Amino acid sequence: MLEAQKFSVAYGAHRAVEGVTIRLGPGEVVAVLGANGAGKSSLLRGLMGLAPAQGRLLLEGEDVSFLAQRGLTEALVGRGLVLVPERGGVFRSLSVRENLLLGGYRTGEPPWRDIFSLFPALEARLGQRVGSMSGGEQRMVALARALAARPRYLLLDEPTLGLAPLLAKRLLATLKAFAAQGVGVLLVEQNAGLALQVAQRAYLLQEGRIVREGSAETLLHDPIVRQAYLGG
Repeated sequence: MLEAQKFSVAYGAHRAVEGVTIRLGPGEVVAVLGANGAGKSSLLRGLMGLAPAQGRLLLEGEDVSFLAQRGLTEALVGRGLVLVPERGGVFRSLSVRENLLLGGYRTGEPPWRDIFSLFPALEARLGQRVGSMSGGEQRMVALARALAARPRYLLLDEPTLGLAPLLAKRLLATLKAFAAQGVGVLLVEQNAGLALQVAQRAYLLQEGRIVREGSAETLLHDPIVRQAYLGG
């Protein structure tokens, strides 16, 4: 299990995340909902050691807090914690193959069979430069590159941002296939309706604090969540 306890992220005097406790099990999809500026991206960056963090971080029972606090992101990746950042996660000047090989540089040859079973369109486009692909295709490469790192826990920051509704729905449905392989997925997503359709549990973040948590079904029918994020 991945577990953050009383986890905080601060940029100087500004505290973007304050005392958050979350958990993510293997094969589970958990959504983090919230408005712009709620601290969602800062939470993921803190967990990966990319932003100044405090609090405990446990990975499969091992206390890896010092890795996050010291910015040792590579060591966290080596332990199976992988982030796909918002609008990123690919090298646009490189080919699809080169991106996937870089994704697996710490873990050896990428799991090609698993990647192509989830993203069959990529098999015939391994030589294509990623920068020449559409936004949706680039998000597909970013997820495949994350899979090449053989993650145990995958952190996704706004994976559907800028995508057409149908493509966004298909992309999020892919997360269930990730989970079916035993990967825990922590999903930060503005589209609360779609996120709650694919997640088992969810947290609602406001001004850096968890104000609601529970099953996706519970939050789907929570009046505050419905009013603020689901159009009433």
